[in-house]
Amino acid sequence: MSLENLKQANSTILFPVFIPAVVVIVLLVVGTISNPTLAGEIFSDTLHYITQDFGWFYMLAVAIFLIFIVSIALSSWGNIKLGPDHSEPEYSFGSWFAMLFSAGYGIALLFFGVAEPILHYASPPEGVAQTVDAAKQAMQIAYFHWGFHIWAIYGLVGLTLAYFAFRHGLPLSMRSTLYPLIGDKIHGTAGHIVDTFAILGTLFGIATTLGLSVSQINAGLNYLWPSIEVSITVQVITIALITGLALFSVIAGMDKGVKRLSIINILLAIALMSFVFVVGPTIFILNTFLENTGSYLSNIVERTFSLQAYTSNDWIGNWTLFIFGWTIAWAPFVGLFIAKISKGRTIRQFVVGVMLVPTIFTFLWFSVFGDTALHMVMVQGYESLITEVQNDKAIALFKLYERLPLTDIISFITVILIITFFVTSSDSGSLVIDSLASGGVAQTPIWQRVFWVTTEGVVAAVLLIAGGLSALQTASIVSALPFAVIMLIAAVGMWRALIIENHREESLQHTVNMNFQHPVEDNEDYWKGRLSELINFPKKEAVEEFIKTNVYNSMKKVQKELQKSTWLCDVEYDEEYTRAMITIYKDETINFYYEVRLREYEMPNFSYTKIEELKGQTHYYNAEVFLKRGGLHYDLYGYEDHTIINDILNQFEKYLRFVHTTPGLLPWDMEEHDDLLNSDAISNK
Repeated sequence: MSLENLKQANSTILFPVFIPAVVVIVLLVVGTISNPTLAGEIFSDTLHYITQDFGWFYMLAVAIFLIFIVSIALSSWGNIKLGPDHSEPEYSFGSWFAMLFSAGYGIALLFFGVAEPILHYASPPEGVAQTVDAAKQAMQIAYFHWGFHIWAIYGLVGLTLAYFAFRHGLPLSMRSTLYPLIGDKIHGTAGHIVDTFAILGTLFGIATTLGLSVSQINAGLNYLWPSIEVSITVQVITIALITGLALFSVIAGMDKGVKRLSIINILLAIALMSFVFVVGPTIFILNTFLENTGSYLSNIVERTFSLQAYTSNDWIGNWTLFIFGWTIAWAPFVGLFIAKISKGRTIRQFVVGVMLVPTIFTFLWFSVFGDTALHMVMVQGYESLITEVQNDKAIALFKLYERLPLTDIISFITVILIITFFVTSSDSGSLVIDSLASGGVAQTPIWQRVFWVTTEGVVAAVLLIAGGLSALQTASIVSALPFAVIMLIAAVGMWRALIIENHREESLQHTVNMNFQHPVEDNEDYWKGRLSELINFPKKEAVEEFIKTNVYNSMKKVQKELQKSTWLCDVEYDEEYTRAMITIYKDETINFYYEVRLREYEMPNFSYTKIEELKGQTHYYNAEVFLKRGGLHYDLYGYEDHTIINDILNQFEKYLRFVHTTPGLLPWDMEEHDDLLNSDAISNK
């Protein structure tokens, strides 16, 4: 058996997380199948209880998430990279946005883009229905439900996961967000509980999304082919068929499966939106987009804290709390997914990309579809649309198409788009749940991913049988309650970690200009040597030899001196990756790591003045310094041994100052990072 086949056959399951999650899921499925009617009543009562007694908590938590993530992005912490300082993004911005949009809520826009504005216009939470004020209020509510707050929820989870995993080498799992608060206990019971809640929240959140999508697919198929009835049976069959399609994507993995489907999704969505924009009331859409965006921004604080405390209807529970609860339940999935694809971006780039770009796209979507629907009702007299949407929200988008050209074609494209969104949500969600159930392991056996894809389909089907969308709605809100608490704790943990990051910056400042390290600054040989280094570009062999001899010997001298004391020191040379490494440690409080690594760069244009002398040389090489946190972007090549030793001691001195002056030092700062020593993380590019 090959090594790859062996990896695929072995299990990476973390049983203290996997078993409790599966037990809860099995009990839910068996109990619901045994007595669907009783299960439906329990779901309804539970939903009413949580929205009545914990609505204030959901609204306050979401407000805190938004304030926290925006504040971090605007602060100096926004410059911190989600990974080592030298890391770069793995995906282009277009691919990145396509994946986070598809995972985030593409299905929701298709389901609610027409339905929500029409329903709020017909039954506003305040004021008189079917008036101009009701139309304005309807769009404001839609903007509020799907704007910054949604992406603040996703963004907080994604940011904390990416920060702790990629910058500090912790597992890419929800438990890692609690490390600053409970330390190594994240690997014990507390961490297992957090990841179990994350799995359940993700599973029920995805099940809700699948329930919404199959109801809309069913409505679309019935619209195109009336012989296909709208029923739970058809929807369960649809879940089974499309779950089968998701299996192919999840087996293909992130780059081949999820990435390609996500790009298809965003292209189809843009094509549909552009079509409706062009054939619909274009000027009206542009006017309302600007007006509604301005109103949203001016009223965002009031709406954020509005609970309709002086009214007694269930509107906020059926709408705002459901959407926020659904989003929180989905946050482990979307957050971990966008964390996976965001390594190498700064915190500010992450927040702007995750919040601003999708929100603008969302506002455009609701303006194009929602305002087109309102224009049809208010101006063109298509009042029957209100009744049709009230009877079945899933049919709203297809009824809008009836008043547009090429109705059958765009309806068919929409069904295809819903299916591809369905598949993307299912397969990317399965990858995330599988990672959580494996303690943050990135590469897992195929059979585990298949298990979770199948489980998602089963849970969605069972909840539909038990109580339709109401049961799915209840499952999302209930599972979101404990996870909202976990998210608040994670925010506190990240705040503490960033405070310590400040201490690190103050203590570990480095200098690129190392001239002061030379004892004789007026030495003619010195300045001539420095000038030669600036205008010449060394070849690979020369830098390799420098690291192997000068750097390695300098480190050995430091080691020899430390051996005279109680300090311990290891020096290594890695032939394969051309790097010399020194580690200085003492007890459990000091673990200093310093590395000089070969790095390759393209020749600059100005170096080709005498191209015949370069003899075809297209790259030059540096001997760059790396610490635990990543590359420092300065070159040691050409320096004498005493200068190299001086730089090692300077960095060691700054590290000691950091350890001494930083209260509550995080244990990860004491430990050697596997990702730095891991060959997959090493590149000379």
